[in-house]
Amino acid sequence: MSLTNAPTLMTERLILRGPETRDADAVIAFLMDQDRAGGFGAYDNRPDAWRWFALNVGHWHIHGYGYFTIEDNVTGQPAGLSGIWNPDGWPEPELGWVVFEGYEGKGIAYEAALCARDWAYQDLGLTTLTSNIVPGNTRSIRLAERMGAKYERTYQNAYMGEDMLYRHPGPEAV
Repeated sequence: MSLTNAPTLMTERLILRGPETRDADAVIAFLMDQDRAGGFGAYDNRPDAWRWFALNVGHWHIHGYGYFTIEDNVTGQPAGLSGIWNPDGWPEPELGWVVFEGYEGKGIAYEAALCARDWAYQDLGLTTLTSNIVPGNTRSIRLAERMGAKYERTYQNAYMGEDMLYRHPGPEAV
């Protein structure tokens, strides 16, 4: 059962849904992997990673949006996260994505991010989105550019340090 009021979105291969208690271990394992989660916000201990999981649940309740769990619709397993993120200190709503170990290179992040962006524009009525990417994260830069996002500026992110802000095309252009 979802811990939030998140809708369930479907793509050809994926289900984007609200976080559930059963997702916690997969999310925590990702967050504690320093190499994989470095550009997202890695943690060096389980309690802090668990707090992020709970933070995402709260983010949904405060904003009405947050990170969806990406579920593989064949296996039912969590494959990653994608959604809209805008905690206090963020410059503006961000479209974000990550895939868990074993799900890279399959187009899952792209498919999920397109779905989340369409939902943000069509259902939330957002008119602009960014993706904030740490320098050197070439895979996320390529994905953002594939989605039509353009580099706008580098800034100091309150949580991540130096970040590059990519602006997505607005709803009228997608």
